[in-house]
Amino acid sequence: MVPPAVQSPNHQQFLSSVLSQRGPSALPYSEDAKWLIRQHLVSLTTAFPSLEPKTATFTHNDGRSVNLLQADGTVPMPYQGVTYNIPVLIWLMESYPRHPPCVYVNPTRDMVIKRPHAHVNPSGLVSVPYLHNWIYPSSNLVDLVRNLSHAFASDPPLYSQRRAPPPPSPSPSPSSHNPNPNFSNSSNLGSFSSGSSNLGAFSSGYSRPSIHPNNYPPSPYGSGSGRVQPSPSPHTEDPTEVFKRNAINKLVEMVHSDVAGLRKTKEVEIEGLFSMQPALKQREDQINKGLKEMQDEMEGLEQKLQIVLMNSDVLEGWLRDNQGKKLESLENAEDAFECVDVLSKQMLDCTASDLATEDTLYALDKAVQVGSVPFDQYLRSVRALSREQFFHRATAAKVRAAQLQAQVANMASRNQHYAV
Repeated sequence: MVPPAVQSPNHQQFLSSVLSQRGPSALPYSEDAKWLIRQHLVSLTTAFPSLEPKTATFTHNDGRSVNLLQADGTVPMPYQGVTYNIPVLIWLMESYPRHPPCVYVNPTRDMVIKRPHAHVNPSGLVSVPYLHNWIYPSSNLVDLVRNLSHAFASDPPLYSQRRAPPPPSPSPSPSSHNPNPNFSNSSNLGSFSSGSSNLGAFSSGYSRPSIHPNNYPPSPYGSGSGRVQPSPSPHTEDPTEVFKRNAINKLVEMVHSDVAGLRKTKEVEIEGLFSMQPALKQREDQINKGLKEMQDEMEGLEQKLQIVLMNSDVLEGWLRDNQGKKLESLENAEDAFECVDVLSKQMLDCTASDLATEDTLYALDKAVQVGSVPFDQYLRSVRALSREQFFHRATAAKVRAAQLQAQVANMASRNQHYAV
């Protein structure tokens, strides 16, 4: 008795290996789709063990060659109560699974494609409604193969190619020895030598259909040899071998059960990781935003640092020029400070006048409160001083703007000098 077909761990290991490759040898599929591609192929090989995942080179119509995944094997086709096997190639293109795969009927040398056919063109390319109506992510390979089986059952795409019968065997001479005691003369042998299949069936005594490796009924599209191997003579099996085989089958079932449980656990973990991706993406955006704000703030601080360094250079220069001077030799204490340019001298005068006017107004306020100054004279004095203070402040504002513009120009020339 042949045990039921189960998913081979080699297929899962092969898919995990080829889909995890990086660098020049990596398959051209997007990283977020590789896990789904693996699931589709594992489900396909579990439901249809006759299909095997492989990698091969696919050549596009424009001449480009790319290494892609494919499912190579046969698709079961029920026809008139018998299940046949249609050889197919299912190519997973670069954009899979967002776009449908490319399916080809792969006839052997003893098969020809039916012309015309509703779903298969002369080159073997398959076109069925399931491929045209492919919807991501609900469409999958298992439903595709089932759809292909149904479409092929309604209209088989392949026919067996007829071969010319071999020439009849020459009749043996009467003196030759007859190896088969069932034949008494050469005329009986000649009557069964018109075809190799008839000869093979007669030589074995009975005809027995060969068993397909995928446990399907025999396909009419085989190698075309027509020869059937004779069945081995029945023999009694060794009880030790039977026990060993049963133990191996039990171990295989236990391993597959453990693998199925582990796969479900890993699938749950992978789904959890996928659900974390939006939150991680949001955190990444927030970090990038904060980093940009910090970079802008750092640039602003660097500009302020340049201004402070310029002012430090000015103060250090003033200290070097005035260090060791005696203030007693100066007639006026204000002569100890020398303005570096006209704008600074004008700014100093305007600021001093503004502060002096402010002090005078404060003194007038105190005087009018104690009655030392008449009120009408106080108003005339305040009006005159306020007008003078306004002009001093307006002049100081213009001088400050001119100084700021000069500092910016000086900073730009200094940065250009440092760059050189």
